[in-house]
Amino acid sequence: MAISGHGSHSISLFFYMILATFLHKGTTQTISAQGQNLVTNNVSVVEGETAIISCRVKNNDDSVIQLLNPNRQTIYFRDVRPLKDSRFQLVNFSDNELLVSLSNVSLSDEGRYVCQLYTDPPQEAYADITVLVPPGNPILESREEIVSEGNETEITCTAMGSKPASTIKWMKGNQPLQGEATVEELYDRMFTVTSRLKLTVSKEDDGVAIICIIDHPAVKDFQAQKYLEVQYKPEVKIVVEFPEGLTREGENLELTCKAKGKPQPHQINWHKVDDDFPSHAVITGTDLFIENLNKSYNGTYRCVASNLVGEAYDDYILYVYDSRADGVQQKIDHAVIGGVVAVVVFAMLCLLIVLGRYFARHKGTYFTHEAKGADDAADADTAIINAEGGHNNSDDKKEYYI
Repeated sequence: MAISGHGSHSISLFFYMILATFLHKGTTQTISAQGQNLVTNNVSVVEGETAIISCRVKNNDDSVIQLLNPNRQTIYFRDVRPLKDSRFQLVNFSDNELLVSLSNVSLSDEGRYVCQLYTDPPQEAYADITVLVPPGNPILESREEIVSEGNETEITCTAMGSKPASTIKWMKGNQPLQGEATVEELYDRMFTVTSRLKLTVSKEDDGVAIICIIDHPAVKDFQAQKYLEVQYKPEVKIVVEFPEGLTREGENLELTCKAKGKPQPHQINWHKVDDDFPSHAVITGTDLFIENLNKSYNGTYRCVASNLVGEAYDDYILYVYDSRADGVQQKIDHAVIGGVVAVVVFAMLCLLIVLGRYFARHKGTYFTHEAKGADDAADADTAIINAEGGHNNSDDKKEYYI
């Protein structure tokens, strides 16, 4: 009986299916036939995406390759798909490779897939598909929205419904922080992770970002952040508006109190420490004005600013100088005195040098006149007489004492 080509292909496929059913009941360990190696690899895929399963043969001798699912149902027998799941599609088929894609992967697709090569004995290799489920958007919550400096606050970050469990990291600006994590297992190996961060804040933390970073193999750069709002007591500074130099009798004094805090200071007060305020001192808002200064006004003037968090102050010490006092003139007088001293020292050094040279020259002249008259003597006796005669002549030799 003649058999058409199509009928021949059907009979061959039927034969292979019977052989496959027999092999499904056999060993599941990977066995390498001489000269042939069956190779596959594990796959991690994010839920909803596409997984690629590869069965590769080195030095194939025309043996048949097929791919089985975790229930050991045939997905592809050579290039034919007996399984009625259209999510499986043939990517490539040859004597050395069977490449299959699985689209829209779900948790139910997770498991061990089998690459099978019909050799004697048959070979099997296993590809484990792991389905990753990314967490939902991180939920960031704080115990209080506004914190006063010096107090402790607590912030929680939650990564819900992930597989595997997420890891949560914390950053304050560029500084890493350590939180305390708890892991809750839900269903089908799904997890929710909550991390709690406790920190004591200062005024420098106001406006600084607290960042919760989710570390998971299915997502990258997954994070949430909130900015700290810190209240702090005022910072106070007194600025002298007038005068620019010394405070002298008869002049005016104007001071401004600059205060900054969160919230802004609601009260700013001036007073004189341990004394009464001058009777004609004028306070206008943050400014203090005193006219016609005199030395009875000397003392410490304090500006105190307060808000809901606390209060702070700054001091200005007033010293009233005589009306003739001039700080610039004093500096000039010191410079003049220093110059005069330098000139005097230089003149004394010059005088010492001149005197030294003068004494040295006159000492040589004294010895020359001592022997004058002896050079022209005819003999020694005459020289002695002439020398002695020279001593008697007060006009020929004179001695000077200084």
